[in-house]
Amino acid sequence: MYASFFGLNEKPFSITPDPRYLYLSRRHAEALAHLLYGITESGGFIQLTGEVGTGKTTVVRSLLEQLPEHADVALVLNPRLSPQEFLLTICDELHIPVPDRDSQKQVVDALNHRLLEAHAAGRRVVLIVDEAQNLAADVLEQVRLLTNLETAKQKLLQIILIGQPELREVLARTDLRQLAQRITGRYHLEPLESDETRGYVRHRLEVAGGRAELFTAGAMTALHRASGGVPRLVNVIADRALLGAWSKEERTVTRPMALKAAREVFGAPLRQSRRWPTFVAIAMGLTGIAVLAGVATELWRQHAADEARAEEARAAPVVDAQPESPFRDEPAPASMPSATPVAEAAATDEPPEPADATESTQPAEAAPTLAERLAAGAAGTDAAFAALFRLWNAEYVPEQGAACEQAVAQELRCALHRGTWSGLVDLNHPAILVLTDEAGNDHQVVLAGVPDTSSARLLVGGEALTVPLGELLQRWYGEYLVVWRPQAGNGRTLLRNASGADVLWLRRTLGELRGQPVAPQDSPVYDAAVESAVRAFQRERRLQVDGIAGAMTLLSLNEALRVGGRPRLRETL
Repeated sequence: MYASFFGLNEKPFSITPDPRYLYLSRRHAEALAHLLYGITESGGFIQLTGEVGTGKTTVVRSLLEQLPEHADVALVLNPRLSPQEFLLTICDELHIPVPDRDSQKQVVDALNHRLLEAHAAGRRVVLIVDEAQNLAADVLEQVRLLTNLETAKQKLLQIILIGQPELREVLARTDLRQLAQRITGRYHLEPLESDETRGYVRHRLEVAGGRAELFTAGAMTALHRASGGVPRLVNVIADRALLGAWSKEERTVTRPMALKAAREVFGAPLRQSRRWPTFVAIAMGLTGIAVLAGVATELWRQHAADEARAEEARAAPVVDAQPESPFRDEPAPASMPSATPVAEAAATDEPPEPADATESTQPAEAAPTLAERLAAGAAGTDAAFAALFRLWNAEYVPEQGAACEQAVAQELRCALHRGTWSGLVDLNHPAILVLTDEAGNDHQVVLAGVPDTSSARLLVGGEALTVPLGELLQRWYGEYLVVWRPQAGNGRTLLRNASGADVLWLRRTLGELRGQPVAPQDSPVYDAAVESAVRAFQRERRLQVDGIAGAMTLLSLNEALRVGGRPRLRETL
């Protein structure tokens, strides 16, 4: 997209925790040193806290790249586990065989044996728990008991707890005072100061191969004030600002561009609708976060946000991304499920029958352009959700609450994403798009079909409209929301050590698609084999390759399986 225009090798403001982009502000340098000291010298617990988006995960990633050669690490990313599952996760991370996984005694004995072996060999074993504020009380007690594994002179297991500020409140509880007394080091990661924000932006631009002066001094000031110095928000706003500059063919981001990007990121243009931001939060909160971001957030983060957030997820609200160039594509379906004549017209593009013979002899009026239709107004969030739900033979009633909550009640899920046109078409699901008119106002429309490589079928305020693709892409910045139906389970994000019928479905589906079973075929556990197969599928489908089966991966699996009973943008050949 904009990378080559600014002379960049890659996008510099991705919200993924890439250690290459770690900017060691005074606070981040202290946090990293804090953790390294804990691994090499300390015993008991080390606690690192910080607000959402301040860079905790990036610090941890950098820590993992700087581990001493004599250190072995168990990283727990999903702390919502039972005490038994928590212990088994540690054993799995350290590759410790457990004869009877149902016996907690045997699990603890196996872990203790391994720790003693590591101590005899002069090795340090470190347990890092991310999102530790989500640990249940009985799991925290189990964590405390792990510190009882020791020799006469040294603890056998170093534990690092990473979490949001709520972790401090959790550990301040009276019933957890024994654990709190064993914390030998605490550090709280604060947002960046103004000068640190400037250094942070310049650092990321330089790592991406660009020049550090892409943002004016005024733009830097606006960026810091809008983000509050939170690195994830700095990334999101800066990314949007670069996209805006690129769209205007400006080589430098100015203060007005940065302010406009911030307003778009935080949803200021959408205040006329009280529901759309709620759906952003729900989707990104699962997020995160992930996404983006983080979340997004992501959840990346459902959350971000659904979100997880998301962290996705109120952690990294993302709105708008610049469109990419037109895509290669295939013919559209002859029809699409619909519950109304308007939706049917959008699906077939057939003109209505003339009302009478007199009308049929009159010359047809020219169809309104997309710009004219948006200028006429009435392209709001409620109308868009109602049209999208109808394509799924579902019902959306604005007075009955958030649309994504209504979707869940009808066995559907929402997924908010930011991507390219080709990626959206490959996903092959109708979607709500946010389009911007000439006056800068935002409108929500439904992408209902893609007849060919040069046009798109939209539902705008309840009316069907076929528009040239070029005209659509001039007004769309990459944000879209899709509704989808899980084929197994509740549509949750699946990752290492998860278990259940949906994991078993994932394992068998991946085996079916690749023509080779993912062994063991009947295991309901998300193990290394499943993760490897997920990564291969993500790589093939040009998704983010993270080994996590989130909404986009599950949606793409549905499309690869040619799952019936759902509306499509086009038929895949």
